[in-house]
Amino acid sequence: MYRLLNIEFQKLMHSRASKVLIITYFVLLTSIALIAAIKFDIGPIKFHLAEMGIFNFPYIWHFNSYFAAIFKLFLAIVIVSMMANEYSNKTLKQNLIDGLSKKEFILSKFYTVIVFSIVSTLFIFIVSLILGLIFSNYTELSIIFSDLEFLLAFFIKLVGFFSFCLFLGILVKRSAFALGFLFVWQFIEGIVFGLLRWKTDADTATSIMQFFPLNSMSNLIKQPFSRLSAVQSVANQVGEKFDFDYAVHWYEIVIVLFWTAIFIFLSYRLLKMRDL
Repeated sequence: MYRLLNIEFQKLMHSRASKVLIITYFVLLTSIALIAAIKFDIGPIKFHLAEMGIFNFPYIWHFNSYFAAIFKLFLAIVIVSMMANEYSNKTLKQNLIDGLSKKEFILSKFYTVIVFSIVSTLFIFIVSLILGLIFSNYTELSIIFSDLEFLLAFFIKLVGFFSFCLFLGILVKRSAFALGFLFVWQFIEGIVFGLLRWKTDADTATSIMQFFPLNSMSNLIKQPFSRLSAVQSVANQVGEKFDFDYAVHWYEIVIVLFWTAIFIFLSYRLLKMRDL
């Protein structure tokens, strides 16, 4: 495993674009802390996000994992570019000539996906813990370390998404086309959902769409905004009530893990069948 990871990170270290994207990604993750600085007063209206409870434990785990997942596209570009560079620079063929098997090659990419996901999750854990200890109204240990399943969901979501990107990189061979296909697939899932909702109902359409790859990854961490006490208070004043399931369910994790296994298997099969 170490040998395979060392090969991959040597390649990444020699790619200036990859280094810039990786640094940008972690800088953007750190920018979550800047939300605490958003504060302005307009007459009697005082607006300070940190005081609205977004950094309260355990809500912060939900909010930050949802927010951080938005930036995953930066590492997705790195993953796709890794494969595109293998073909354009002919390093894939050279690795195979040097004795690396196709199975080891795919494993080296998948291990890289795992490392990116672990580091991202640890990074969000540390940033969230620091922000929470500074701004949270609740600092009891039992509260601080509750709802950590959102970090698990964040990790699984990254692994699934990056595995999909890895498969697209092998399938298409060109980073721009692979990313284009990613957006097209997102559009396709949106069209399928619209058709299902038109032919059936919203609940049935949602139940079916949870088995689609990108939708299943999205379902792991639901939007956290309506969970805020300030938002719920306003909703109650206007006679609205949120009945939303924010929990991370085991079957949602299983669906994403299933797709992850499919993408890695298809990546291997495609590479094995392809004449390099």
